Amino acid sequence: MFRYRQQNSNRKSAVLKLLAGLIITGTVLAVVSGYIWYDVNTDPAAGSNGQTQQIIVEVGESEYTIANELKSKGLIKSSLAYRISARISGLQGNMVAGEYEVSASMSTQMIQRLFTEGATLTEPVTILPGQRLDQIAETFSAAGYNQAEIDQALEPANFAGHPALVYKPPSASLEGYLYPETFLKTTATPLTDIVELSLDETALMFTAERIAGLSEQGLSVHDAIIIASIIEEEVSNDADKALVAQVFLKRLAEGISLGSDPTAFYATALAGVPDSVFYDSPYNTRIYAGLPPGPISNVTISSLDALINPADTDYLYFVAGDDGTTYFSTTLAEHERKTELYCTILCR
Repeated sequence: MFRYRQQNSNRKSAVLKLLAGLIITGTVLAVVSGYIWYDVNTDPAAGSNGQTQQIIVEVGESEYTIANELKSKGLIKSSLAYRISARISGLQGNMVAGEYEVSASMSTQMIQRLFTEGATLTEPVTILPGQRLDQIAETFSAAGYNQAEIDQALEPANFAGHPALVYKPPSASLEGYLYPETFLKTTATPLTDIVELSLDETALMFTAERIAGLSEQGLSVHDAIIIASIIEEEVSNDADKALVAQVFLKRLAEGISLGSDPTAFYATALAGVPDSVFYDSPYNTRIYAGLPPGPISNVTISSLDALINPADTDYLYFVAGDDGTTYFSTTLAEHERKTELYCTILCR
């Protein structure tokens, strides 16, 4: 009787060991199979010549949505493997919005690193020095933005309280306040972001030292932007800018009209008529004394600084010669003589 019970116990023990072995073996096989499946399905969907496509990651987009899009476009093998990889790598929820160039020859892990490192496709958007607001709008249009986006981005109310605009009259546009610089965009970059970056650069110009320097010249920041925009249009050489600044400041002090052709041309550009120095507009400083109603283009730091540190001369006139040189004079007779000598083509 005892021997029977011992044999039965041994038999049960053997069965349990067998079952345990089978469970362990099955578990190992499942783990190995799962690993093999995961490894295979996170490999590149194609070889080294795999197709390349542009993928846009929207702000707040989930790995689930991106995984499905990548799978539908043949860029990954498995959307489930993609999501598992994102979770175990700790990259889940860390995608950077933007446009990316993704190749089917990239592994799942490579694609995820691309998204989380923010290696987006970018293109430059350049606001040039001396551009009018309508010309900047054309630049934005050429960069792919539609008219509604441009109108929205150039609406000052959208940037209320921005430090670059605290000196701008409430009713004025952004004319003169968009700093010339090159900005990088993706197809996901809102135009308002680019405009705000430009305003950020403008705000950097308005240091306490510059504002104090302008005040010493009797200028408010907005008036300085107006004059600096005219200087920007008249000359590009920094040394000439200081001389032109001196001319304009002296003319303002003596109640003489600025007599700047670019102010007249700004007026004709707004009206959509051919350039003429005789076009009647408050902007035309050949007709009206004092400052025009607003800036005529954007400005650079050098034009603003020229007003703070104008040249130490008594010039009242200048003319741009055909050779690109700007000639300055103290008297009208001297100015007319230099115009006749050096501006035989441009001044016709």
